[in-house]
Amino acid sequence: MPYPSAPWTLQGYGIQTLHLVNIERSRPLIPAELKIFPVWPGKTLASVYLSYYGSGSVLEYSELIVAPAVVSYRGKIGTWVSHIYVDHPDSVAGGREIWGLPKELAQFSWEEGKRITVRQGNQKLCSLNYNEQSLAWRQRLSVSSFSAKNSDLVIFPSACESMLGLIGSQLEIPAESPFSGLGLGQPIFTIRYEQMKLWVDAPKVVGHRASVVSYR
Repeated sequence: MPYPSAPWTLQGYGIQTLHLVNIERSRPLIPAELKIFPVWPGKTLASVYLSYYGSGSVLEYSELIVAPAVVSYRGKIGTWVSHIYVDHPDSVAGGREIWGLPKELAQFSWEEGKRITVRQGNQKLCSLNYNEQSLAWRQRLSVSSFSAKNSDLVIFPSACESMLGLIGSQLEIPAESPFSGLGLGQPIFTIRYEQMKLWVDAPKVVGHRASVVSYR
């Protein structure tokens, strides 16, 4: 097994953009068994998360996560990850085999305090221009995420302790990007995570899917 077993502990920094999106745009990316949680009539909350995990992490890598909605299933609320990219093959293997996440390899370019660009070969997935953080406070957060392992629906918790701050940003998603159809637009909020410690637990089965998910 080339990848660490769960839970994974990761340390580094990240940026998360939050967006109000039309539920009808998110629906095709989410299993029918999951209900989309509206935060406004006809709207749900989506996010784009970019991070780098460095020294002290079980693996050192960059990551891009697209979560198109807040969802619920049998009384449990969490997020669904429709697209996820990393630059370490062991993270791809672990993400798929432990959590059932559709991880793919991509290339990350970080210009600290300025811009992040993510590409897959010649295809640009997205880029984010952002401001440096000036004011931050230490906070502990936790969130649950759903995923699919073969015919099983699973849920796994994550906990994060970090210096948090709100920053300005501009997200660019080319029309040819796999997640451009979400119509994310510009963020309503952008959160910067500094001195971040992240803990991701193993998944637990909560239900079953009518159809099996397969990755290309």
